[in-house]
Amino acid sequence: MSVYTPVSADELAAWLTRYSLGTVHAFEPIAAGIENTNYFLTADKGRYVLTLYERLPPEELPFYLNLMAHLAHAGSAVPAPEPDRSGALWSFLNGKPAGVVTRLEGAPVILPDAVHSASVGEALARMHVAVATYRARLSNRRGPAWWRQAARAVAPFLPPQQNELLAAEIKFQSRFARVKLPRGAIHGDLFCDNVLFQDDRVSGIIDFGFAATDALAYDLAIAVNDWCSFIAGESRGALDPARVDAMVGAYCSVRPFSADERSLWPVLLRAAALRFWVSRLYDLHLPRAGELVHAHDPSVFERILRDRIDSAPQFPRA
Repeated sequence: MSVYTPVSADELAAWLTRYSLGTVHAFEPIAAGIENTNYFLTADKGRYVLTLYERLPPEELPFYLNLMAHLAHAGSAVPAPEPDRSGALWSFLNGKPAGVVTRLEGAPVILPDAVHSASVGEALARMHVAVATYRARLSNRRGPAWWRQAARAVAPFLPPQQNELLAAEIKFQSRFARVKLPRGAIHGDLFCDNVLFQDDRVSGIIDFGFAATDALAYDLAIAVNDWCSFIAGESRGALDPARVDAMVGAYCSVRPFSADERSLWPVLLRAAALRFWVSRLYDLHLPRAGELVHAHDPSVFERILRDRIDSAPQFPRA
């Protein structure tokens, strides 16, 4: 959510004439994140987030925006896209596809406990149940093909041991490319900063910019790696069993895992760690020009990947 495409007050006012939001009272950039340009927007009709999609091709936007609308209609705590006067959910602003969604109440929890983890697990499972009736499909643009391309791109910047780990893990993951697991629309980036809480309950799941059609269990693995890993001390990068049990148990109380999903759990955790290690390496060494840009530390997911390889955590029995 860095600012790559600045928007002036006059440019915003001209663009918003297509909406029925009333007078704008506040407009400010959101500095966190790395993918899109985002602004908080307050108008007569309510509070919103304006997003300019920096990388998404316009033809893919209906998948993301209609998914959010579908989930909001199903009762999930996700931002609802605001249609303009013609009913369209996006249009071009300063040369970029842009749209407005409702701004949800709450704040992220950066140091989650088992209660937070359980709440997220349940919310994610309910989303996965809801997407069973979402018919649109979109290949994961940060899937295995991209891992290989990005690994080649960052190779000149890395020492031999990191390149060896990347190559070995990509080769390992290729052994499971033909495995068929339950699939549907996934969030693809359910990190702590993409979930809002009020007290101990999820009040909002935001930032669907990496949504795609993929294995539902992989979506949970992405969340577990971020929500349930120790971030300091000697155990840094390792999983906290209490938080894992809470998140996975709450998830499976709503959508139980299949036998194949359970058996491939260690592989999925490794795939999720690889995906974000490669992404962070790419964003660090091959950054885009932009204002307020924030690149995340790749070493976090290198440690997580090494831990998942060494410990091979099995699916929780509970």
